[in-house]
Amino acid sequence: MCGIAGIFSLNSKLNPSWIKQMTKSMAHRGPDADGNFVSENEKLALGHRRLSIVDLSAAAHQPMFSHCGRYVMVFNGEIYNYKELAAKHKIKANTSSDSEVVLELFVLLGKDFVNELNGMFALSIYDKKEEKLWLFRDRVGIKPLYFYWKNETLIFASELKAIKQLKEEFALSINKKAIYNYLRLGYIPEPMSIFNEVRKFPAGSLMSINADGYKIESYWKLKDKIKKEQFTDEKSAKKELDDLLKSSVNYRMMADVPFGTFLSGGIDSSTVTALAQNISETPINTFSIGFKESSYNEAKFAKEIATYLGTNHHEFMVSYNEAIDHFDSILKAYDEPFADSSAIPTMLVSKLARQHVTMTLSGDGGDEQFLGYGMYNWAKRLDNPLVKLFGKPLRYAFSKSNQRHKRASDMFGYTEDATLPSHIFSVEQYFFTDNDLKNILNPDSIFALDINETEGKDLGLNAQENQAFFDINHYLKDDLLVKVDRASMQYSLETRVPLLDHRVLEYSVNLSSDLKIKNGESKYLLKQVLYDYVPKKYFDRPKWGFSIPIRFWLQNELKYLPDKYLSENVLAKYGIFNIAQVKDIERRYFAGEDYLFNKIWAIILLNQWLENN
Repeated sequence: MCGIAGIFSLNSKLNPSWIKQMTKSMAHRGPDADGNFVSENEKLALGHRRLSIVDLSAAAHQPMFSHCGRYVMVFNGEIYNYKELAAKHKIKANTSSDSEVVLELFVLLGKDFVNELNGMFALSIYDKKEEKLWLFRDRVGIKPLYFYWKNETLIFASELKAIKQLKEEFALSINKKAIYNYLRLGYIPEPMSIFNEVRKFPAGSLMSINADGYKIESYWKLKDKIKKEQFTDEKSAKKELDDLLKSSVNYRMMADVPFGTFLSGGIDSSTVTALAQNISETPINTFSIGFKESSYNEAKFAKEIATYLGTNHHEFMVSYNEAIDHFDSILKAYDEPFADSSAIPTMLVSKLARQHVTMTLSGDGGDEQFLGYGMYNWAKRLDNPLVKLFGKPLRYAFSKSNQRHKRASDMFGYTEDATLPSHIFSVEQYFFTDNDLKNILNPDSIFALDINETEGKDLGLNAQENQAFFDINHYLKDDLLVKVDRASMQYSLETRVPLLDHRVLEYSVNLSSDLKIKNGESKYLLKQVLYDYVPKKYFDRPKWGFSIPIRFWLQNELKYLPDKYLSENVLAKYGIFNIAQVKDIERRYFAGEDYLFNKIWAIILLNQWLENN
């Protein structure tokens, strides 16, 4: 796992020191080595920070040159099937690293080489002969990649902060449309970033750039993998899923450094951990975190599962004060407004795990593939013609009830099916709906989500499957995977996601929804696989998210945040909000409507970001 950066100007020489500035800002992504390459004409520079995971020798450092000397590459990620690819294509490697195989495969196959890779990656290859640059990002978007294009200059990097290093030479302006999207979703979706001039490189895509300009093309889309016939036979589907998951986990256990798994005690992390321990000949490391003051603590469930599996378990109990101390780290790590408060415990468990290992496996991706979220039930309810017919009176009735029902009343406040997935998500995650933002934003800050919300339905998926398809394409990629990447890499810890092997995704998207939710039980088929390794009794409890009690902290330990960042002075400074409306939400929150906490949190983080940029 690493950090990459590059600058390519089509019409002028660049300052060689720029690439060093960029890689220095990402030292946390690669503390083991730092390298750069500048072309003879000084129009291209590539930079790399290395976190050594496979082949720890200096021979595997980057930038890496092809055997023929024509190509140079910087690569962030891991390719798990690289040994098979080397054998298949008769590549004689001088190292045992996946990077060398990746580069030589490109030499052999050109841009089509990317279709043979199983892994997570963002990489760039420069053809010195043709003076042509290539960029590639993995299918799901596990590894990050940002790019700037203006005045025939391309700048790219693993993190936004690296591009920001050059803001004096390449000016950046705040993207108000991105702010609107952030307030709706809690994150900024691809392709936008917080800056107008910088975009997130699309997942499953490649770019070529030369004197004629640049071109982006897709090489993989999940929608293209949906078949007309779904898998419906439970016995054969379970066997196939088990085989795919074992293969995926086995691939991702490849490392020349100590590794472990994040174990929360939930279905997804327990499945990954159980399979890893089943494959390993020795006890694997497992890591969980709990809060000392918490009235509900899942760490005890993780410990029970670890004991049953016989892992080398590490349980970290931290205080709320330790968690609060990481608040400022959010801005440092994420570079743009990011309101997922579970970033804080993810940072904590990453920091603590790094004391023992250099690589971890996580369980991200299970809920989206196997319909594990409560919002999928809402998608089904709201698709009911009777609910659509009586939506307005239902909303009114719920709004006059208790807090839980008041929040639920917002679900009935949508206006058209085309925006229903984002509406359900916003309400379920306690963020702002479209109607909310029309009230609290000034007119020049009101936009619309620029994302396809009906793609799944257009492909024949039912309401629940369409909601999950929306989450895979947006929430999973632009929130959950971003959260884990930044939190773990902040402490130079690589995290791999076995449930997001593209083979697993291509299989799960074609499973009948009756195998995902059966007799009211969500994630049914995934659980059947898990129960062959860990008895069902260990999971007979309510689902609990990996979160911290922000709703209570903002009224107590973190009250200084609303006092400062919701003040009329700060709100007036940027001209984004209707101040009276924001102050009314704040008043209601402190008067007892604490379900408004995430709206408060989102505005605080936005204003803090604006104050510091």
